[in-house]
Amino acid sequence: MTDHLPPLTALRAFEAAARHMSFAKAAEELHVTPAALSFQIKSLEEHLGTPVFRRLNRAVELTEAGRTLAPGMSEGFQTLHNAWRATRRITNETTLIVTAGPAFTAKWLAPRFYEFVRAYPDIDLRFSATLRALDFGRDEVDVAIRFGMEKPEPGLWSLPLANEWVTPVMTPELAERFPTADSLKDANLIHDDSISFLTPRSDWAAWFRMMDLDIDATHGPRFTGADHAVDAALAGAGVALARRALVVKDINEGRLIAPYGRAIGLQARFRFLCQEGTEDRPHIAAFREWVLDEIGKLSSVTRTLHITPIEDIPPP
Repeated sequence: MTDHLPPLTALRAFEAAARHMSFAKAAEELHVTPAALSFQIKSLEEHLGTPVFRRLNRAVELTEAGRTLAPGMSEGFQTLHNAWRATRRITNETTLIVTAGPAFTAKWLAPRFYEFVRAYPDIDLRFSATLRALDFGRDEVDVAIRFGMEKPEPGLWSLPLANEWVTPVMTPELAERFPTADSLKDANLIHDDSISFLTPRSDWAAWFRMMDLDIDATHGPRFTGADHAVDAALAGAGVALARRALVVKDINEGRLIAPYGRAIGLQARFRFLCQEGTEDRPHIAAFREWVLDEIGKLSSVTRTLHITPIEDIPPP
């Protein structure tokens, strides 16, 4: 028995067989014959000086030595795999993978991305609509756009995007039926519960307090997805208290109206995130500048809104 490592092919064969607990499945994954895989594991056992598998009639099981070896092999190959993917990603200037929440992807990115493709035809833009926690070193992601109040984790480069607010929006037809804020007492209120984590809460009750109106804010449908709340408003199902980024294009193009001129300014905002040190890579910098340019294009649409910071609104 020696402290020198056995060949990498033998370790790889063991890791796959231990993960599948099957020589046949491991051989299929590694594109070798079961006989070749068995030979690699036999060479590892000879190198180690003890069996790592107990061969049963139609199955295999790990010996004590195999159980000791398996976790480290799994972690080691995962580390190698992550390092390889990360290195390939930083040398790839033609593919840009962007992750954002489903609502921002549906209501902001998707309706605009053709403009980026037209401006940068050599960059293959790909989207991943998810809110799950990210590990830039592990996940195949170049840029993340996230909404919240927290500061980014160490090692991330962060650029705050436009200030965010919420205001009532509705179709032009509903705007005729509810011409004043106090007429909303008879409206179907649409609730976006995706921002219920914010404190203080920036909801219909807060908006009515800001307007000094005594209106019941508990009725109406509730949506966990902000894009679904906006879609309901677009369908004429009611009046939504909606975020700037998700409705400014619809307001600009006349599908929705923000008739009352008052909004609640949120403490949270969208942020452009990438790994520190990658922010000036050409395809990431191009996407960043495009996002900022797109935000600027419609900044005048709601410039006449009077925005009251949420912290200035009296509590319940």
